[in-house]
Amino acid sequence: MSDDLNRQIFKEEAYDLLSELEGTLLELEQAPEDMDLINRIFRALHTIKGSGSMFGFEDIAEFTHEVETVFDLVRNEELAVTGELCNLALKSRDYIQKMLDNSESDDVVDPHEMEAILSGLQGLLSGGGAEEDVSAGEEAAVESESESSEIETAEPEAESVTFHLVLRSKNPSESDGEKLQSLFEELERLGAFSLLSTPEGSGEPVWEGELVSTHSREDVQDIFFFAEIDLDVTIAEAGAPSGDAAEDVSAPEPESKPVVEVRPEPAPAPTPKAAEDSAEDDTEDAPRLGEMLVKSGEVSEDDVKEALAKQKPLGQILAENGKVSRERVDKAVQQQAQAKEEQASKRRQEVVSSIRVAADKLDYLVDLVGELVIVQAQITQVVGERSDPQMTALAEELERLSDELRDSTLGIRMLPIGTTFSKFRRLVRDLSAELGKEIGLSTSGAETELDKTVIERLGDPLVHLLRNSIDHGIEQPADRKAKGKPEKGMILLSAEHSGGEVLIRITDDGKGMDPKAIREKAIEKGLIASDAELTEKELLKQIFEPGFSTASQVTSVSGRGVGMDVVKRAIDSLRGTIDIDSKPGKGTTITIRLPLTLAIIDGLQVCVEDGYYVIPLSLVEECVELTRETVDESDSGQRILYLRGEIVPYIHLRDWFDIEGESPPIEQIVICGVEGSRVGIVVDTVIGEHQTVIKSLSRVYKDVEGLSGATIKGDGSIALILDVPSLVRRVIAESQ
Repeated sequence: MSDDLNRQIFKEEAYDLLSELEGTLLELEQAPEDMDLINRIFRALHTIKGSGSMFGFEDIAEFTHEVETVFDLVRNEELAVTGELCNLALKSRDYIQKMLDNSESDDVVDPHEMEAILSGLQGLLSGGGAEEDVSAGEEAAVESESESSEIETAEPEAESVTFHLVLRSKNPSESDGEKLQSLFEELERLGAFSLLSTPEGSGEPVWEGELVSTHSREDVQDIFFFAEIDLDVTIAEAGAPSGDAAEDVSAPEPESKPVVEVRPEPAPAPTPKAAEDSAEDDTEDAPRLGEMLVKSGEVSEDDVKEALAKQKPLGQILAENGKVSRERVDKAVQQQAQAKEEQASKRRQEVVSSIRVAADKLDYLVDLVGELVIVQAQITQVVGERSDPQMTALAEELERLSDELRDSTLGIRMLPIGTTFSKFRRLVRDLSAELGKEIGLSTSGAETELDKTVIERLGDPLVHLLRNSIDHGIEQPADRKAKGKPEKGMILLSAEHSGGEVLIRITDDGKGMDPKAIREKAIEKGLIASDAELTEKELLKQIFEPGFSTASQVTSVSGRGVGMDVVKRAIDSLRGTIDIDSKPGKGTTITIRLPLTLAIIDGLQVCVEDGYYVIPLSLVEECVELTRETVDESDSGQRILYLRGEIVPYIHLRDWFDIEGESPPIEQIVICGVEGSRVGIVVDTVIGEHQTVIKSLSRVYKDVEGLSGATIKGDGSIALILDVPSLVRRVIAESQ
């Protein structure tokens, strides 16, 4: 049971690491000299390898070790970062994910794919191409009597190091020995391991061992990261002659060797001497140091620019020129180091304080909170019918706590949409290469938060939209050059909050959409009549009809008329909307509007005759009375409200839903703002704010225009949730 849980934990963490690895590799392709990116890649591979070996994923550990070996050479500047290396690394990342996916099934990952990747990596190490070294790699594998790979046979023999290990159990138990056995087996995989002493009788539970290995101390430390028992681990290291065998190396005396704690400790604050030394080598942080000194008013921007131009440490130049004292430079460098340590400490705390929770548990929690909100509304209504001050106070306190619990629970489900954006860089990279195009992807608003469920269901629609922008939107480099455009096309993927919605835009600088061509294709497909009069926006929306495609030939990417209609249905199921703005020759912008959450919202409850409705409170701007002096109704039926000198179109909810009965003498208008426009919704009565637990409508009502869902009121009756954006679009269309 414990092993299964550990394996599952490893898989979840490995998937996260692979996602991070993909993004970092794509960044490295654009900045091949960035050592920070190289180190991040190496650490990710190293963690996957070490943890995989520990939890029984030997195939993953062995394969990842080969890739890690290559990036170790890159990290030591013995191998350059090239496009071929990045391609192979991305293929390796995909292959590791396939092995993870198939780890619990009987499906076997294609071994020929692994051989091709390893041969390509071997080709990089030997300085030749991947294809040239395929046969050579296979011969090396046959001739080798050990289980090491082609990459390992090509490396020089590393020096052996002797490690003396002391393990102390913090909470001793009789099963400690059995639990440690798996750790000892892992140590044996790193080299020659021997157990020197074990606990005897009732003495202190201490195990001592000796390991002779070519692996680093970090590799040894990794073994104990996921130990099943709480240990104090110290590792003493001593160098051993490179050619000696394990049995010829004597164990070092623990007392005479430095003790290395496995658990990392925070770095101490820099001393004045350390600050002085760092001032001599502050080139990396020179811009931030200069900004700090400029803000303090001690030097000018020109002084900093002049110092930076001399390609020497900034603090040294400023001190030599007498612009600022050396003591001030030392202090500024020390402040920088302390700020860095505070940021690093904060990141460590964030990692430690986080916890991984199954998604279904969160969903169940949200459902419970929704039911609690309904019960709270019922209690509030019952208390309101009585004149009991004590009960009223308790009901108000319950409502406050209910609101906080609702917001906190929904906040747990909110994730930055950047988690979805990151995977699209790979899509654009691979697909543009397949089509022979040069396309870059830029993103903005990745920190915009959206409900987890919405993000999960948004992935496929965005993939379809991006593929269409790449295939249909962006032209070939030669065509772009002929039109006076840069050969490299650009796609912008952005997100931002707008009231209670999130706006996601996909903008490309391609050829745009031709309304005439769309009209001809729509007529050909029988989607519209030949004499139909449609606006440009209505024509552009024809691309969402099933079977519609303007592609002249079917490709592996598009042309079958499948995809855009799927996008429309997916966005509709999220209670969102999709809009297109395109200019021929300039490009296309597709805007998706989505609600922040699909669970609970704040709403304004209104009444028309005997029916109750809820308007999302985030869209409500104000409520005013409807009087004959402030309205005008033209012969065409267009209704306009004069509100403080502004003309606002409005719609009667009674007429919209064909509700029988007479309107009251004084009606209320709820002014809503959507997409930069203001529209009024006329109702009989405005009741007040209402916590709305969203319930989906049945198939009978889901296509009714103007409704997006329903909710249960405190008395158990139903209130319908208005789809305000669709009402606003209808009112604006009728007023034009």
